[in-house]
Amino acid sequence: MTPAIKQYAIITGNYWAFTLTDGALRMLVVLHFYALGYSPLAIAMLFLFYEFFGVVTNLVGGWLGARIGLNRTMNIGLVLQVLALLMLAVPAEWLTVLWVMIAQALSGIAKDLNKMSAKSSIKMLVPKDAQGSLYKWIAILTGSKNTLKGVGFFLGAGLLAVIGFRGAVLSMAGVLAGVALLSLFVLQADLGKAKGKPKFKEMFSQDDRVNRLSVARVFLFGARDIWFVVALPVYMSAQLGWPSWWVGAFMAAWVMGYGVVQGFAPKLTRLGQRGQVPAGSAAFGWALILAATPLAIGLLMGVQDWAEPVLVIGLLGFGVLFAVNSSLHSFLIVAYAKEDGVSMDVGFYYMANAAGRLLGTVLSGWVYQAWGLAACLFISAIVIMLAAIAARPLPRP
Repeated sequence: MTPAIKQYAIITGNYWAFTLTDGALRMLVVLHFYALGYSPLAIAMLFLFYEFFGVVTNLVGGWLGARIGLNRTMNIGLVLQVLALLMLAVPAEWLTVLWVMIAQALSGIAKDLNKMSAKSSIKMLVPKDAQGSLYKWIAILTGSKNTLKGVGFFLGAGLLAVIGFRGAVLSMAGVLAGVALLSLFVLQADLGKAKGKPKFKEMFSQDDRVNRLSVARVFLFGARDIWFVVALPVYMSAQLGWPSWWVGAFMAAWVMGYGVVQGFAPKLTRLGQRGQVPAGSAAFGWALILAATPLAIGLLMGVQDWAEPVLVIGLLGFGVLFAVNSSLHSFLIVAYAKEDGVSMDVGFYYMANAAGRLLGTVLSGWVYQAWGLAACLFISAIVIMLAAIAARPLPRP
């Protein structure tokens, strides 16, 4: 193994370990607090700080990574996740809404530090003239992360059933602490550290390509979460009569399948072969196809007795197309990011990603409560069109 491959393996291993705990923790919080009598919308609000601090972390974290090195920001993320898990291991009477929201805020900071560090690091490990390989490496890392997040959903539900909430968070904290300790000794020092000392004001990108792609990312992830976060699980439970474990299993399988497809995105798009790489035209075309999916689902759900099969089959199709769109965006940001201080552009972009999730989370509860799931799907289609328009002029890296 070359030194670059070894570092890629370490970074990926850290990312995988973190992602398992992130997915498991989300499912633990949802199931545990639902059992305590919290409404679905109230549970969604527990994640508000998680998403909000993701916006802040990506913006500041990119600047921090350029100053102190991506190895340090990744390790800080691992340690913060351990602290968040330990905060939730307190006696049950301490688990107030505010306490859980603060713990989720720490977890959100940790997650986005870890993700920004992992994505940025790959730019430093792939030769400049190997953009096709970069596309494939990004697709594998991103796809495996989302597959493991789905596995984490199952892990969280299983741990809750076997050893309870407190035992689950303590066991995950112990394993992740071991990963963090190992990472301190084996991850390359000063990876991604800028040659100069970037100024704080430089964390806002000056590259029009990065800014345009960031706008497209806000719309893309807002369009997904407007139906995924609150509307879908509540609809399946309240309108279709699915038991909670069915709902959890479907959402876990959706995320896992989405991750698998992301890993194969270069083959599905027929790009990444022989040095071919995507441009804005590819992002535009795939987004147009994606936009048609929630529109069709929303229309066909109105037909009597079609709602359940249309929703299940349609959302599986949405997952495949969304995975390709997300993978294209993930490659483009790493390809566009400047070589010196790569984490600043990547952090700015993932700030937009977090902003889209935050917007989608809030709209998911509000639109569903006011107008129902079909309205969420129609708005999703419109927002994806905005993502397509924003991405269309992007040049080939």
